[in-house]
Amino acid sequence: MNLLVTGGCGFIGSNFIRQRLTEKGSALQQLVNLDALTYAGNPANLADLAGDPRYVFAHGDIGDPALVTKLLADHAIDAIVNFAAESHVDRSIDSPEPFIQTNVTGTLRLLNCAKQYWTKLPEPKKAAFRFLHVSTDEVYGSLAPGAPAFTESHNFEPNSPYAASKAASDHLVRAYQHTYGMPTLTTNCSNNYGPYHFPEKLIPLVILNALEGKNLPVYGDGMQIRDWLYVEDHARAIWLVLLQGRAGETYNIGGLNEKPNIEIVQTICALLGKKAPRADGKSYESQITYVTDRPGHDRRYAIDATKINRELGWKPLETFATGIEKTVDWYLQNRAWAAEITAKKYSRERLGTGKV
Repeated sequence: MNLLVTGGCGFIGSNFIRQRLTEKGSALQQLVNLDALTYAGNPANLADLAGDPRYVFAHGDIGDPALVTKLLADHAIDAIVNFAAESHVDRSIDSPEPFIQTNVTGTLRLLNCAKQYWTKLPEPKKAAFRFLHVSTDEVYGSLAPGAPAFTESHNFEPNSPYAASKAASDHLVRAYQHTYGMPTLTTNCSNNYGPYHFPEKLIPLVILNALEGKNLPVYGDGMQIRDWLYVEDHARAIWLVLLQGRAGETYNIGGLNEKPNIEIVQTICALLGKKAPRADGKSYESQITYVTDRPGHDRRYAIDATKINRELGWKPLETFATGIEKTVDWYLQNRAWAAEITAKKYSRERLGTGKV
């Protein structure tokens, strides 16, 4: 298989690529990574794969039709996995337009290029072609306490500019399947965590701030509930959907780990207390600081992953306890990776206040 991955230098994309290229007996002949290298795109995430002859990096934008068309033809692409997206709610609150440009217009242009390429493919390559779009549970809105988890048939009720942009892109992917017959797949995942996570997100932000003696910001009352999915479990699920999923279908992917944000922060503090205790002997929890909540902050997300388990046999391998310990260990062992980002891209300042 020749695979085009977009946004492969980001958090989830880079973990997916590493998993695919390091797996024994991989069927991949070539993997082309198209990434615009915006603020969260980091080539260092895949530096260890630079010598793999199957790996090709292309610096560019999914919204560049000439480049995408050339890559599809030059590398005889069999499938596309679209990770490319602006993905942080806080940034979308401060500046929504880049989210529309990448997540909506960019996805549309990528779909157009894929359709034109797919239309000209001979059989059986045409029937085997797939366009897999990676999306989020945030398109479904916010769940009330005790309400059933999101299934694939849940209404779209996005509440942030980010979620609205992803919902729009999901609709476009569905439309290209329905209107043109192009075989597409969509996955909607819960909150990911793990290695190479850009430190604007809760878990890496808390780990790194704790180690540097900084405040650990907790939005509002800290009782916003998320379903946490270890990134390597997510990557396995995406690959399974690509290989075995039914064209035109959506698959929800969740970690089966509903937890409030404050519990996440406290768990990290406890792990760091054992693995890298403060010099003064105090608990890292003393650094927890409650801050003004994010505008319009959704209270609860939860994924019902019954469909992917029933149809494809997928379930997460990591519990939250095992996954968060692996994550903390990774950040303790890779402080230089984080320091480079802090120095050049993001100094972990507060985002998402809505004040521009």
